[in-house]
Amino acid sequence: MSDESVGAVAAMYLGNLLYAIERCALALDSEGKPLDAAFYRGIGRKLAEAHGQSRQAPPPPGDR
Repeated sequence: MSDESVGAVAAMYLGNLLYAIERCALALDSEGKPLDAAFYRGIGRKLAEAHGQSRQAPPPPGDR
């Protein structure tokens, strides 16, 4: 059994996942399903924001 977590694999392929989610949203838009497209774009936004927050450097000690 692999020791890779879902989070580690998702982080490794985040760009690919975001691209696929946006392609799905574009297809839904073209099918006249804007609410469904917005749902998937919201998922992509949450993933991107979470990734950005995880990459922020913590404040130096004593800087509170």
